[in-house]
Amino acid sequence: MSIPVFYAPQQERHDPKTFIFRGQVTQSPEQAERAHVFLKAAKAAGHDVRAPEDRGEAPIRAIHDAGYVDFLKTAHADWSALPNASAEITPNVHPSRHMADIRGIGAKASIVSRVGYYTTDTACPIGAGTWEGVYWSAQTALAAAAHVESGERSAYALCRPPGHHAYHDLSGGFCFLNNSAIAAQALLAKFGRVAILDVDVHHGNGTQGIFYGRDDVLTVSLHGDPTSFYPWYTGFEDERGEGIGTGCNLNIPLPQGTGDDAYLEALEPALAAVKAFQPGALVVALGLDASEADPLRFFHITTPGFGRIGAAIAGLGLPSVLVQEGGYPSDILGENLASFLKGFEGR
Repeated sequence: MSIPVFYAPQQERHDPKTFIFRGQVTQSPEQAERAHVFLKAAKAAGHDVRAPEDRGEAPIRAIHDAGYVDFLKTAHADWSALPNASAEITPNVHPSRHMADIRGIGAKASIVSRVGYYTTDTACPIGAGTWEGVYWSAQTALAAAAHVESGERSAYALCRPPGHHAYHDLSGGFCFLNNSAIAAQALLAKFGRVAILDVDVHHGNGTQGIFYGRDDVLTVSLHGDPTSFYPWYTGFEDERGEGIGTGCNLNIPLPQGTGDDAYLEALEPALAAVKAFQPGALVVALGLDASEADPLRFFHITTPGFGRIGAAIAGLGLPSVLVQEGGYPSDILGENLASFLKGFEGR
């Protein structure tokens, strides 16, 4: 039986227009059109598409800071009240490491200061429909998690915007709510221990940060070497967790140009770490931006390669929630998704 696909069209309300790349203001690659590509590919491959239920804010707030969630809900309205405000919010100031004693960040603080405080970079412009879009992206992940909790083997959450760069109180890298973390937290109630395996080309820094001091969730990430790739400041091998979470975080940074065979070889210790952790369920942070055709082209994973990766992960035999992360416009983006799902299903 094919993996069911959960998707909420409300996600398309978040449709950012701008992105600053190497100093140039350009169109954001994280467009609503990504969802259409994934949806078309899933339907063509015979997957049943289902709408998620609304499970409210409580599962979101179980992961994310209350002030941060409230900020996301009200930011655009507050920003729009400023004289000569832009249609989208992009911060022009962030607190630096020399401003550790940050005061006055609350509902009454200037929206300009709150935008800088709650974002790590300029890749997350907030528009009129952003809260609705990110809220339903999280609900999509929760629906897939609930499906697996009910006793089913797997489910695919067609989430966009993605989530793995979002910390408990920070947006960044196109991400606002950490869908993979929200799904993992929901799964804990039934499964007790959960592993998150992140195969996006970028380090899952937000996910790592959320669970870094915990021992009930293992976080494993294979990604481009952060000495030369986003998010630059995290994702190194010596980041192993802290406190009771020491040993519950594994980073496997890989060089630019990594192809199918090298990636599959690097995946072996990641899968071994998941097995050793003995989780009851698995969340796969499914980035497809490792593709040879992705706009950034940091890795060179082929379409058949994604099928091999899916098959290798399925070999763990764990109840699994597949959460869509990155993967940006290319002629084979939909084919890559279909290949991964087919490989995961063993077809």
